[in-house]
Amino acid sequence: MRTVLKNLLRIGFPLLLAGAILYWMYSGVEWETVWKALDGGMNWWWMLLSMPFGISAQVFRAMRWKIALKPLGETPRLSTCCNCIFLSYASSLVVPRVGEVLRCGVLAKYENIEFPRLFGSVVSERVVDMSMVFLFSLVTMLTQIPVFLDFFDETGLGHDAFHVGLTGTGCIVAVACVLSAVAVVCLLLKKMGLVARAKVRLAGLIDGMTSVARLQNPWLFLLYSAGIWGSYYMHFYVTFYCMDYTSGLGPAAALVAFVVGCFAVLVPTPNGAGPWHFVVKTVLMLYGVQDNDAAVFVLIVHTLQTMLTVLLGLYALVALAVTRAADKAVAATSDSTVVDNKEHPENKTNNIIK
Repeated sequence: MRTVLKNLLRIGFPLLLAGAILYWMYSGVEWETVWKALDGGMNWWWMLLSMPFGISAQVFRAMRWKIALKPLGETPRLSTCCNCIFLSYASSLVVPRVGEVLRCGVLAKYENIEFPRLFGSVVSERVVDMSMVFLFSLVTMLTQIPVFLDFFDETGLGHDAFHVGLTGTGCIVAVACVLSAVAVVCLLLKKMGLVARAKVRLAGLIDGMTSVARLQNPWLFLLYSAGIWGSYYMHFYVTFYCMDYTSGLGPAAALVAFVVGCFAVLVPTPNGAGPWHFVVKTVLMLYGVQDNDAAVFVLIVHTLQTMLTVLLGLYALVALAVTRAADKAVAATSDSTVVDNKEHPENKTNNIIK
């Protein structure tokens, strides 16, 4: 019973939090504008053009993971790495943050690699990712200080909001998101300790975590990292040209929205649904986009990009099933050859001569 309640909480709380924020945001939105935007009111070609960047971000992540495993003596197939990444993002739509563990488990199964080493490499990757996000954030904040100050005030995180006692629905939403993100970080740290103690050998975990320090080509690792985050940014920025009211905002506005969106997805909701909508909409409004238009934009962009994640996850399931079947066929053929050689020694002799 306790396990059932725990699983319901893991799945139910993120959905409830996302639903509550989305309901609060869209309860007063004119839904006719959403249908008009979808039915000829937006430029679908720009939306389609943004999608390859969403795919390339995940492919770059798979390529980076592959070279991160090389110092460990592991050389998994790139196709399997890609499918594991696709599946991890899709699975996180159901249970937030489960994807990192899932991709390690799937690759361990398909490529016969120890789970702790894979998990350790993922931890080191995430450290690099967080460093890049903070670097993005620092550069963006220094170049867009007035916008960020206005953003903190609008979301209830500014000095004035705390001074008056955190009043207002926006302030409550912001604080709830921050507390949820902190809770997730604490839970992840706890789970890492449990994994190290109960599931895997600590030596393997440390070996995986230090693999980045032993890279044969660290510049290639950094290049792939830049490819990941450059693709994420372009995946978002190109969508600005889908709507007339965002097409003229420019790359700086997109960068501000992108950075705050990166922190919003730390909140444990499926693909950041709710918190991401809230903060990106706020940024767009600071740049002059009307309330209803900003709400429509973030809803359409997030929904279509989430659909891409789902499609890639479904593709990964099929591709992995095909890979599994092919591996079994090769293993069966190999076993059959061994049996034939044992039953017919002359075949073995002929094979050696050949």
